[in-house]
Amino acid sequence: MDDDKNTKVFEKLTQAVITGDCAMAEEGANDVLNKGIPPYDAVINGLAEGMKVVGEKYEKKEYFLPEMLLSADAMYAGLNILTPHIKSEDKQKGKVILGVVEGDIHDIGKNIVKTMLTVAGYEVIDLGKDVPVAEFIEKAKSEGAKVIAMSTLMTPTLMSMKAVEEKLKDERLKGKVKTIIGGSAVSETWRANIGSDAFGADAMEAVDKIKALVSSITAAAEALKQEEKKTTDEK
Repeated sequence: MDDDKNTKVFEKLTQAVITGDCAMAEEGANDVLNKGIPPYDAVINGLAEGMKVVGEKYEKKEYFLPEMLLSADAMYAGLNILTPHIKSEDKQKGKVILGVVEGDIHDIGKNIVKTMLTVAGYEVIDLGKDVPVAEFIEKAKSEGAKVIAMSTLMTPTLMSMKAVEEKLKDERLKGKVKTIIGGSAVSETWRANIGSDAFGADAMEAVDKIKALVSSITAAAEALKQEEKKTTDEK
């Protein structure tokens, strides 16, 4: 019965986002709290699922910018209620630089990823939208971030992602700082072309891959520390 109860609430949140209904989103979010449903599950299976459908409609030109904005408003209406009740893990797992690349101002997907990463225990430095190449690099250095996550919905701005990868190589940071790209204009082929470390097809996949990237860097750092300790002990 609990599964049926949860599913109905998730569907309400999904429909609220698809139809851009803020009142329905708020009602659904309050239902989540009143029924004791885990808020994080509602964000993933309700609000994020709705934005996934909206994104698909946008790609098919069934939705345009006005519809996208209404859906975003509904998503935020639900998030504003649910996010304060999501208990993030106490230990910060690492810093992630997040932003929409230069030339693009579409940040709905980026904001979903930010919410999901934050509640999962990561410190997110959100650079916003239309972010210059140099800002990604400088922020990663100053913050000691492990991952740079970039998104775009526009084909003309893809070269900004390539420029970030090239800048990382120039700064000898490639490998020390991992990268992930996402957005409807991006593909696995483009990831391989520019040398990014990962591609997230949607918000859920992006978060899973960011977790894997952070873990790989942490494991490598720990292995290096152990090797240095072993060398010191042998001396």
